[in-house]
Amino acid sequence: MIGKLTGILAERNPPQVVVDCNGVGYEVDVPMSTFYNLPGTGERVSLLTHFVVREDAQILYGFGTAEERAAFRQLIKISGVGPRTALGLLSGMSVGELSQAITTQELGRLVKIPGIGKKTAERLLLELKGKLGADIGLPAHAATDAQADILQALVALGYSDKEAALALKALPKDATVSEGIKLALKALAK
Repeated sequence: MIGKLTGILAERNPPQVVVDCNGVGYEVDVPMSTFYNLPGTGERVSLLTHFVVREDAQILYGFGTAEERAAFRQLIKISGVGPRTALGLLSGMSVGELSQAITTQELGRLVKIPGIGKKTAERLLLELKGKLGADIGLPAHAATDAQADILQALVALGYSDKEAALALKALPKDATVSEGIKLALKALAK
């Protein structure tokens, strides 16, 4: 398995790039989020990869971050979501946005992505629920360590990811962990 490529960016043809590694050019399909963050042609680049071998093709998918690759791998485990669909999903929203959409069960955000229909979006929400955390990352609004701790505490107390995320949104950004938990519990008790 090829886990990482480091070399010179030889070509850029969205959504594919060619990375020249010591004279061998590897075609790599990348999500648009990675594509836009790549250096210019002729510059050094490093991509984390996922190698897919099928009966009729061998395809490399490249990612700028470990979180993107982890999200991609989680997505392709879902029935009906292949590598192309997963790549399209990661091109349409960041990993943080995907995580937030799953946590808050926002079907509408997923359906807006080309290639994602209502049934696929429902399957994504169902199968990825509760698998976010370490696999894909905390929701985008859990930006600080304190907020992440508050979110984890609320989930540990039995609140759903959605309830905890909504309570977290209402908290002041500078709240300490203990203060945030108290405020969140008061809000959830109403």
